[in-house]
Amino acid sequence: MKSSFLRVAALAALASSIGYSADAPVIAPVTFGKMPVLNKDFSPINDGKGPMISSYADIVEPVEKEVVSITSSRTVHEHVEANPLLKQFFGDIPDQDRESKEEGLGSGVIVSSDGYILTNNHVVADADELTVITSDEKKYTAKVVGADPKTDIAVVKIDAVGLPAATFADSDKLRVGDVVFAVGNPLGVGETVTMGIVSAKNRNVQILSDVQGYEDFIQTDAAINMGNSGGALVDAKGRFVGINSAIVSPSRGNIGIGFAVPVNMAATIMKSLIETGTVTRGFMGVGAQPVTPEIAEQFHLPKDSKGVIVDDLTADGPAEKAGIKQGDVIVSVNGRPVDTQDDLRLTISEMAPGTTAMLDIFRDGKDMAVKVILGQKEEKPNELMTGVEVGKISEDLRRRLNIDSRIKGLVVTKVDDKLDFAADLPLGSVIIEINRTPVEDLDAARALLHPGHNLLLVYFQGFPKYVVVQK
Repeated sequence: MKSSFLRVAALAALASSIGYSADAPVIAPVTFGKMPVLNKDFSPINDGKGPMISSYADIVEPVEKEVVSITSSRTVHEHVEANPLLKQFFGDIPDQDRESKEEGLGSGVIVSSDGYILTNNHVVADADELTVITSDEKKYTAKVVGADPKTDIAVVKIDAVGLPAATFADSDKLRVGDVVFAVGNPLGVGETVTMGIVSAKNRNVQILSDVQGYEDFIQTDAAINMGNSGGALVDAKGRFVGINSAIVSPSRGNIGIGFAVPVNMAATIMKSLIETGTVTRGFMGVGAQPVTPEIAEQFHLPKDSKGVIVDDLTADGPAEKAGIKQGDVIVSVNGRPVDTQDDLRLTISEMAPGTTAMLDIFRDGKDMAVKVILGQKEEKPNELMTGVEVGKISEDLRRRLNIDSRIKGLVVTKVDDKLDFAADLPLGSVIIEINRTPVEDLDAARALLHPGHNLLLVYFQGFPKYVVVQK
């Protein structure tokens, strides 16, 4: 049976829909301000010679008070067409518009005594109302401060004071084998603590590939289930090391493969969201691929060469301005080794625009150091091409737009009406094929497009047709 990645927040998923407003009137607007002071403890876990521990109760009891449940609700509008057979016998029976409530459940971590809470983006996405329930059963209406789909991190705020706040550890110091605890509200049974170890670090498993996300997950075998999303992963000192986010499972239940966003990454995103409401990332303008033994031989590199070789440069981008050339091997950035394009992309994304990245490179048999002043990454995660944004077909969309169940593809969610081909890609149309190849994945769809004319098979209002678009 094929395994699948599950983001484990909701008991009922809050599917996105065309025309749904992200700034729903129920959640009040947020005033951005100063980042709160966080509790931190970066000391090592131990020296490897600690006594045997028979209970972790004293460690986890405080943590339980720092983790909350988050319930979300959203109104879904559905257009239901009258049965054609009934129309034939009883005349013009009108179609019906129905509304229903979808509810979701996740968890969150209190990070400041005045009510800032870290959670997952997919816990709060598209919600009309959010309610936070603390460990003492108090309920608070929450508002979204900001969210970042690319890391699946969100910050919400409740009006409260004197709350118990989590203590942040340095997640970079985690080691495989360290004991960790997952705390959250799985399946709505109530706050639950499970125990495991760090199974792996720096995992990139393509859970966020649909939004071109940034992954650096902690993998753990501590039991994580539906409803745990946004909850805390803590170490053996009860310190906050990660945000529980997803599992891989063939059964939708825990099989010991869970993933958490490292708290160092989450804290960086949180700071930007609290202070500005958005996330800005560094941009270098480089395409690269790993140095394989075959590439090393062709470029006359040492056989044991590590790093990534530059195969593309953005014209007039930061890297090109700094003198980086095709064929350069980037070994590290600010002393941090890079072995894949994802390593390089993640490292650069964690730096602010305008900062200087120090690159160690290998060129023509010589080691060199190059300073690159980073630009700003323009983020449009759902953009297929300039002016056209798409998304996956949810069941809600399929019902509302009356899309035949046999139709697979990407639904057009936004199109710039100034484009020459805008009329050929109306809102709600489905792109079935690009250049004669079926598409259901955004990254794959982008890869099929080429400069110039592209042939698309588009389905709209019950009929497919071929259209040609200019990229």
